Parts: sequence; structure tokens; C-alpha cells
Amino acid sequence: MGELVERVDERDEVLAVVDRGAAIRHGWLHRVATTVCRDPDGRLLVHRRPDHASRFPGRYNWLVGGAVGVGESYPAAASRELAEELGVHAPARFVFKYLCHGAISPYWLGLHEAALNDPITPDPSEIAWHTWLTPAELRAAMGDKPFVPDARDAFDRYQASRPSSAHIQGG
Repeated sequence: MGELVERVDERDEVLAVVDRGAAIRHGWLHRVATTVCRDPDGRLLVHRRPDHASRFPGRYNWLVGGAVGVGESYPAAASRELAEELGVHAPARFVFKYLCHGAISPYWLGLHEAALNDPITPDPSEIAWHTWLTPAELRAAMGDKPFVPDARDAFDRYQASRPSSAHIQGG
């Protein structure tokens, strides 16, 4: 077996423990924890996936994350993914979750925020390139660059959840 996850229902309640690959193949709901990383100036981390990545090779993303493990909370998974992918230990603050229909499979997406004050050390097997962009610059990049398919919907939901002074219009 590969990576184990909890298969969940439409209320995000656990049904069974399954292999993540099987969950994706069968379209079973499972959980994914992601984090919006902000620098001290409020810019957002944007990265490109390696060309050899199994999912979305060479695509850009503004979220760092992965599957929630068996018995793991969304925030714990988000913090673990920050350590694995960026080499930083930072608390991930839960913002919201929603049922994402997903480009390759449906899943519950738990979105978090983390303020990163220390330098990051990206794992090259996960991140080929990175930069920091303002929300307006990120919205513009989403129109120019090939992003992970679910990124735009997550960005729109995130922007809608922010105070009106932080909301980016247009795009």
C-alpha cells in the first residue's frame, strides 16, 4: 500500500482508511491540507512544480500542501507539509474548508495561513522554483502561467474570505 488517507463522506466524516491512489482512482472523497504562505510584507509564496512531478508537472501553485494522514487534523497536516516542502516549522492557522471537486479527484480542501519570517529551503522534489508575489501580481500570473487546475477556485474563495481591504478586484 502507498500513502494511507481517510475516505470521508459529504459531511467530512470518516468512512474507512484507504490508499490515496485508490481514493483518486475511484473518486472517493478524502482530505487535503494546504497553506497560504505570507512573508513579512504580506506577499504570497508562488512556486512551480518540478517537471518530473507525478501530479501537475511544471505547473504553478500558490498553495503548499498534501494529503491529511490517518488520524491527523487539517492544521497538523498543513504544518507537517510546511516542514516537508519548505523546511520551515510554523503554525498553520485554519481559515476554512470546502468540498473541492478537483481536477483529478474530489476532496475536502482545508485551507490555512502561515506567516513565514525565516528563509525557506524548498524540497527540490516538490518545488522547482519560487518567488513572492502580491495578491494582485498573483492574480495576473494566473492569467499568464499554467497553474494547478484547482488553484484559481481556491484563490477566489480565499480572497472572498479576507477583509474587504485585502480583496483583489478583477482578473
